[in-house]
Amino acid sequence: MFKVIRIEESLFEENDKIAKEVKDTLRKRKILSFNIMGSPGSGKTLFIERTVENLKDKFNFGIIEGDIEGTLDTERFKRFNIPTIQINTGGGCHLDANMIKKAISEINLNHIDVLFIENVGNLVCPAEFDIGTEKNVIIFSITEGNDKVIKYPLIFSVSDICVINKIDLLPYIEFDFENFEKNLRKVSSKIKIIKLSSKTGQNFEKWIEYLKELKKKEF
Repeated sequence: MFKVIRIEESLFEENDKIAKEVKDTLRKRKILSFNIMGSPGSGKTLFIERTVENLKDKFNFGIIEGDIEGTLDTERFKRFNIPTIQINTGGGCHLDANMIKKAISEINLNHIDVLFIENVGNLVCPAEFDIGTEKNVIIFSITEGNDKVIKYPLIFSVSDICVINKIDLLPYIEFDFENFEKNLRKVSSKIKIIKLSSKTGQNFEKWIEYLKELKKKEF
């Protein structure tokens, strides 16, 4: 007699268990947490920066930054003087729940209201691993084209919020919002869509107001 163990199932099962621990820990402290996902260059870091700039007098922020190597994005957050943890995966294409569990053990959670976790930049691996956050956010740049929902449906289907970024480039780039949203609704009928530009600030107040509402509603 022998038993075959599927490594993938075992790995995901253990990850989900730890993700629940992370979520329970953050909820217990009434921390609103976001898993920020998206392609390299979609504007994830600038999106976080502008959010902190707008709300630093209202909320205490914490940031966990995930990259394969380097600390370039973490260096950008230093000016805010807020708790920041860098995770280098050393080749891994995503963060997992155990990484986040270790990271939050290094932060004083008693002084954080909103926690941003910037995942490793790609549209595949991060979608497969629950990391215990309250909300999943996909930052999507119009420069990536209309077909990405069709090509990478999972990351959009697991996201609660889709931020369509870089709308300031619309005069120079052809982008069919109607077609994109039509495909998006096919994979997720409840996803919240916000169109903005993190660079210019265009429509950014819509995200800010939504975050405030979430904070009141969730905690």
